[in-house]
Amino acid sequence: MVEIEAERKKGLFVCLVLICAKRDGGGGGGGGGLGGVERSISAFWRIYQNTEMTRNPAATIDLIGEDLLHNIVARLPAISFASAASVSRSWNIVCDRVLCRPKLSSACSFNPSLQAAVEEVLNKVLSEPIRPHFAIASIGPSFDLQQAHQLITTKLGSQVPVITNDPSGIIGRDAISGEFKEIQWEVTEEDDNTDAPLILPESANRAIMLIVGFLPGMKVRKIPLLKHVEEPEYVMVDKFVMDIREFSTSVSGHKSPAAIIMFSDFQAGMKSVMEKMDYALSPETVVVGDSGCQFKHTNGINGSSRNTTDTEEDVSVAVALVFAVDRNKPIGIGKTQFHAVLSSGLSPIGPTYKAASVREKHHESMTWITGRREGTRENLDGETILNQVYDELGDRIQFPTFYIGVTKKRKCAVGQEKVRHITSLAFHEVLGDNQEYFFVGDVDIKTGDTFRFYHSDSTMALSSAAAVSNHLRSFNQGSTTTTDSDKRDVFGGLIFTCCGRGESFFGQPNIDSSPFLDNFPGVTLGGTFCGGEIGRCDFVPYATESPEQKPERCCLHVYSAVYLIMSYTP
Repeated sequence: MVEIEAERKKGLFVCLVLICAKRDGGGGGGGGGLGGVERSISAFWRIYQNTEMTRNPAATIDLIGEDLLHNIVARLPAISFASAASVSRSWNIVCDRVLCRPKLSSACSFNPSLQAAVEEVLNKVLSEPIRPHFAIASIGPSFDLQQAHQLITTKLGSQVPVITNDPSGIIGRDAISGEFKEIQWEVTEEDDNTDAPLILPESANRAIMLIVGFLPGMKVRKIPLLKHVEEPEYVMVDKFVMDIREFSTSVSGHKSPAAIIMFSDFQAGMKSVMEKMDYALSPETVVVGDSGCQFKHTNGINGSSRNTTDTEEDVSVAVALVFAVDRNKPIGIGKTQFHAVLSSGLSPIGPTYKAASVREKHHESMTWITGRREGTRENLDGETILNQVYDELGDRIQFPTFYIGVTKKRKCAVGQEKVRHITSLAFHEVLGDNQEYFFVGDVDIKTGDTFRFYHSDSTMALSSAAAVSNHLRSFNQGSTTTTDSDKRDVFGGLIFTCCGRGESFFGQPNIDSSPFLDNFPGVTLGGTFCGGEIGRCDFVPYATESPEQKPERCCLHVYSAVYLIMSYTP
């Protein structure tokens, strides 16, 4: 056993020196080459053999110096770094100093083989020291979701919370070429037959994006939103909110966590879920994500042994990565902050209306509406209302998508808490009319609710993206604000943008990514195209009919891009 342990230490030490020598130029051509590597190994190994290092790994620091050991382990890939940290307590202390700041790592692969694509992104995100606290993987529709999830969780281990989802496209940097890309899946339909199966071009839809994060001083928990599938069916929103509060309280002493990243399918009813979360959580809690995707999640938990999972009666319709500040974080660990910023691609059109007659079609997830202009008594049928909107827009925009933004005043409570009134803004897509009514997607619109029409607008979206870029300059590395130290650094970002945007919407590529990339070159950014952008942001840039009106809170958006900015203050 002693000989085996000595060989293990010898092998680890040789690997460290080999990597150090290679990255310092020993691996190049021109006469240096392997000779430089061999000389480094030989010199260090003579020290190793003639000292107490074979019996006392801590002696390494005494003999080669803490600075050199720090330099060596800082160049290791994540798995070797983890091995180095386990050699001895003194090595672990050095490794902790290497990873004393938060880190976000991301990569994309467009390899047509799932196994090869997963290997490429894992190799890239784990090519430097990192201890994964969470991981998010997004895959193309031509890959198998369960298989991809299994491959990633096997590599990262059971203790790392992993969410794998299938969005409408991915955003990130190619692991091989280093090129930054915004890629939406190519989905075609046979002729004009709506009953024909969708065709997925294999070459265009085999891709994966992986994000891995390390956040010292914080704890991360994966919490599912469950739906009871036996009659009567219902989404367990109160339990979800209370689980988030319980975790945050146990870690930070505060009911509300620092941030939440969510993924949900269309069964979750995210409009009502986000309304209750907005009501229940502190205004400082940032929430972002995708409300229209399929997903898989592990039961890995960082910093806790408690767990929740699906049963035969209850299934996950959404899942949240919850980030809470650890009140027992080690001395010297700084402050990690999350900031959410919204870029809108909607323009308002026409006056404000009030819903006069409302018919909900729950089985079709649709609402039929008539209305009247606010301040008048004349009821207008659906066809008349839509014709007024179309006439006002004219031919300024080809093939716009229309929505109504509904201002809802509702009673809300969590569990047995006191009921309060909340006001929120919710968007519903306009689907058509039958002369008497016009139709919108989803339900929960009531007689007396006010609404205004909006349409997708690339000009508005470009202007909003420019405004976001200007706003992000205040986050730039080295910036000084009235509330934060001038040492605040942005170390990573995520973007969730509407599947209706992208190159076909703007007429040029990478517009949604540009506000982040222009302000933080070299900083990690990853993201997805979504079927509904979750964004609980400080500022909601939706115009009101009058300048005196205050915009209502909105947490679920359309034709928008939601940016999550992660910053660190030592």
